[in-house]
Amino acid sequence: MTRPNFLVFLTDQHRADHLGCYGNPVVRTPQIDELARSGSRFERTYVANPVCMPNRGSMMTGRMPSAHGARGNGVPLPLESVTFADVLAGSGWRTAMIGKSHLQNMENTPPALPPQAPSGLKAVPGLDQARRTRIDQPEYRQELRSSWADPAHQLRLPYYGFQEVILCNHHADECFGDYSRWLARHHPQVADRLGREHGSRDPAKTAPQAWRTQLDEFQYPTHYIAEQSQEWLRRHARDHAGEPFALLCSFPDPHHPWTPPGRYWDMYDPDAVQAPRTARSVDGQPPHVAWLWRERLAGQARLESPRFFAANEREIRDIIALTYGMITNIDDRIGGVMQTLRECGMDRDTVVIFTSDHGDLMGDHGIMLKGPLHYQGLIRVPLIWRDPEAPGGQVREDLASSMDLGPSILRRAGLAAPDGTQGEGLFEPSGATRPSGRTGVLVEESQQRAYLGFDTPVQVRTLVTRRHRLSLFQEGKWGELYDLEDDPLEERNLWDDPAHARLQSELLQELAQTMIRHADRCPRPTSLA
Repeated sequence: MTRPNFLVFLTDQHRADHLGCYGNPVVRTPQIDELARSGSRFERTYVANPVCMPNRGSMMTGRMPSAHGARGNGVPLPLESVTFADVLAGSGWRTAMIGKSHLQNMENTPPALPPQAPSGLKAVPGLDQARRTRIDQPEYRQELRSSWADPAHQLRLPYYGFQEVILCNHHADECFGDYSRWLARHHPQVADRLGREHGSRDPAKTAPQAWRTQLDEFQYPTHYIAEQSQEWLRRHARDHAGEPFALLCSFPDPHHPWTPPGRYWDMYDPDAVQAPRTARSVDGQPPHVAWLWRERLAGQARLESPRFFAANEREIRDIIALTYGMITNIDDRIGGVMQTLRECGMDRDTVVIFTSDHGDLMGDHGIMLKGPLHYQGLIRVPLIWRDPEAPGGQVREDLASSMDLGPSILRRAGLAAPDGTQGEGLFEPSGATRPSGRTGVLVEESQQRAYLGFDTPVQVRTLVTRRHRLSLFQEGKWGELYDLEDDPLEERNLWDDPAHARLQSELLQELAQTMIRHADRCPRPTSLA
């Protein structure tokens, strides 16, 4: 299999430990578990950034957000970026993306901190930013909900290397794109009854951002994405049987809001799931966690917004149960796509990958959603790689990064990653294991918001080694240091412990050296001077 196919399943805001194959005893994920049983399961894969747009950019380019430019949500991936899909398409693979993209902005929401000239100084229009390339131009408005309101709007193909795209952007039953047009054609009776204003609240559930959708499971975005992927595979087998393909099947769930359709809504009993042990521990939390708890107790938490918040145990149980329903829905649909792959006779020629763009705090330390709290539930993601040419049942303990996805696909295809790629190829062209060689993984986060007790937008850099997690904040005299072996729940912050001062110094030096190694080296020089 010298030119294998690639089928990538991508979920959104999905923790590694919310899968059966990663040790979860409650959530039912037999299809994904089977991929792990017949493939390689990575235990220590971490995000390059725990936010959607920057980490998706890293998965596509094999580069850190500080290198590819989409440093946070609200900043699109530069169109000049060379992605793994570009390289595959340029080498004879048919490339397609079906589902959520989020490589560009999805909504017209104004930025939290728009640029402002210092008091008394005048900004020169058109020259008010350090780069001439503007990201408010039409080519960077392709994924906006407002753009898709125009019936004639389509993505300009190829789109970041994908020759075909069927777009289903956003989350829950509030998705739009090709999906909303399909829904209007085939299910007009519910097409205008989407979102929280049309959903019904369940009095048995206290969770914010949770409603019973008007959609049944066969109208819901998860089913649509799987069905479109199955149809694409059938067309490929019929019309392009001699060509290899790369298909990204990208689900918007289990990201909040929590709206699992039909039978998935109450598939899991909140009383049968456990809230994290750390959710009950409010006293002695680090300053940023304590800030969120003070905000909630003062009645100032933004429970219906995308920003993270402190939650009580009842809310956490409700949310976990609803999340499990969304995950099982995804698992059922992955089963259908895999069945189609087998029916088309392409299973033995296809590398199948499952991963997520980032995790969710999901009640760790009593906090929901995501933000600059780099606990394991947020920054550690599942990565499963099933290769027909390789033995199954392997468990990989080497440190891996989300930005290894693209380089691994290209190396397995026998193709060189572009110069400037920072990720590692985790498999050889033969399918054999190739260790990452990492001693640490770098995690970046650059927020628009000034909160958690900081006066400026939160900037944090994290280093995860085989045993420790160190997080350094731009502002503030405190940081975080956890021994993941002795303290896997990250309850004892060793940052100010005199007994660990030498360890802190050593890890800070390793963090600095890791950041130096990840400095951008692209474009390469064309002369000595």
